Amino acid sequence: MNYRQLGKTDLKLSQVSYGASPLGSVFRNISEQEGIKTVHTALDLGINYLDVSPYYGDTVAETVLGKALKGIPREQYILSTKAGRYGADFADFDFSAKRIEASLDESCSRLGVNEVDILFLHDIEFADMRQVLQESIPCLLALKKAGKIRYAGVTGYPLKVFSEVISQYEIDCILTYCRYALYDNSLAEIIPKLDEASVGIINASPTGMGLLTERGAPQWHPGSEQLKQASLKAVSLCQSKGIDITALALQFAIDHPSIASTLVGTANPANIVKNVEWASSQPDASLVSEIQQIFANVPCTWQSGYVQNQDK
Repeated sequence: MNYRQLGKTDLKLSQVSYGASPLGSVFRNISEQEGIKTVHTALDLGINYLDVSPYYGDTVAETVLGKALKGIPREQYILSTKAGRYGADFADFDFSAKRIEASLDESCSRLGVNEVDILFLHDIEFADMRQVLQESIPCLLALKKAGKIRYAGVTGYPLKVFSEVISQYEIDCILTYCRYALYDNSLAEIIPKLDEASVGIINASPTGMGLLTERGAPQWHPGSEQLKQASLKAVSLCQSKGIDITALALQFAIDHPSIASTLVGTANPANIVKNVEWASSQPDASLVSEIQQIFANVPCTWQSGYVQNQDK
């Protein structure tokens, strides 16, 4: 396993890291034992960064992860969780300072820790950005100053929200998803700005929430039908060459030198083993180029959050 520095922090994250949302049975029903074994397998393979949220499975993912971490030395893992999002509807978001502080305490209790290494504001495009900038981020920075968290970050889908935040605050890191992948690598447009500000980058969902898998996108996927059809063509192309597109998607994502870590989510120990093995190889550059051509004229993004927070 290779490790990379996260921005200006003192954290070195494994290039492949563990996204714990499947522990909340958000993709399929799992047993606690299966989830716990997956976490232990990840740690045994050198994965040292684990990410979760109270939103995943309505706190179930945090609870299961806390059970998995019981008895494991705290210095063996880097842990992040989130605050602000607690459900799928706009009414389920609360970015007030009071709720952020309470949410952190609740998360630490479920996870069995005294502090988290990183606290993220979860999907800030679902918030009034004035509140995020005037109340939520100052709250995060106050928690950091008080020693209740080590580092502060934000997550989201539109790239615009990251640019707005880093133009006003010195945050430590961002967590982005679906924006640096074979079908859409538009994150690259703002990476120079993030690098200049020494903001660490964590990338999630290099398969585009299932688009670039042999199983295919789930029914609820927000992408257009055109995007889903293009993804099927990309999967078929890889199959014709005897390559698992998920392997290529992961290799492409971790290949960017500015991305500290790429999150993969699973509740299957065998899948963790495969992902770590795949990460040890370089992506096939010619195949990457062929796949990117498939998506060249396809609308590859979707709306997430308030209209005013979308990319232009």
